[in-house]
Amino acid sequence: MEEELKENIRWEIENIPAEQLQRVLIFSGNNIPELPWNVFGTLNNYSRLRVVDMSNNKIREIRGKSYHRVGNVQRLILNHNDLSISSTDGSSHHHPRVFSSFINLMELHLTDAFADNTPDDLAADLHDIFVNSNLTQLTKLHLEQNEITGFRDPQVFCDLPNLMDLHLGDNLLRGIDFNITCLRHLRFLDLERNRISGFNTGDLDTLDSFPSQNQSLVIDLRGNHFLCDCNIADLYAWLQKTQVQVRNKEMLRCHRGLPESNGGEPIMDLRQIQCAPNRTAIVGSGMQHKATAVVLGVLTVILFALLAAVVYMNRVQIKYRLMPILDTVSRKVQYTTIGKQDEPEMDV
Repeated sequence: MEEELKENIRWEIENIPAEQLQRVLIFSGNNIPELPWNVFGTLNNYSRLRVVDMSNNKIREIRGKSYHRVGNVQRLILNHNDLSISSTDGSSHHHPRVFSSFINLMELHLTDAFADNTPDDLAADLHDIFVNSNLTQLTKLHLEQNEITGFRDPQVFCDLPNLMDLHLGDNLLRGIDFNITCLRHLRFLDLERNRISGFNTGDLDTLDSFPSQNQSLVIDLRGNHFLCDCNIADLYAWLQKTQVQVRNKEMLRCHRGLPESNGGEPIMDLRQIQCAPNRTAIVGSGMQHKATAVVLGVLTVILFALLAAVVYMNRVQIKYRLMPILDTVSRKVQYTTIGKQDEPEMDV
């Protein structure tokens, strides 16, 4: 049944008359778990074909020999599929040369293209594909809505030397953990609606390196989870002075903040920021006070022990010196008692 489905798909596409297939092929809304080999056939020459849209087909696997005769295609759209490209999940879906026939590809659209719960090594697998598919003409890459939490391989995009627009919106990124300085033609970086709470000075300096080399750069940061406490100070200052064009920067808002009134406020309008209490410092301070109390207690016990030892060692001298004082006190007590006894009785 599956082989019959593959043959039907291949037959449908292959038998589209070349003269009718001008510049765009849209083949979407199907159920194709595995794209068959030579999906465009081996007979027709689609020299005028520029755009291939195979979105929303539930494609899970694209074999290395699926695409042929697509040398003039400039835009490939594979949005909303279930692609698996992992080399570690045991599924044998990793085909590093999957796009190698697209020698003139300029746009690759992979929005929501990968299966849910894609492994964290997606970056390494993507890098492997970018290198082996030789996508040197690619200028625009869409990777939105793929639940990407980060890139273990910081050089993931460095083998796309002509990349100009990098779309990473609607993912789970917490910062710029990939190299962009290797992208000499980068003009737009889309990071909107991720999990970014702030940027370190290194990331901000990297962004500033583009205009410093007379290269314009636009970045979109809207919809992130900015934490507007004292750690936002670097980003706040950067927004005031950077030559990077931050798209709609007046719309960047605090997700949370200190004081709490900063929550929901535009970052550009902040007037007060506070630092969160350092829990480690508080715990450390409490431990220090406890240690001080213990030391003082031990020293007090030692002091009393030494005092008792001194008294015991000098008990004779102390007794000799105290005897006159004790005798005097004793006599005064006796005189007072006698005086009271000699008072005359009063007759009533």
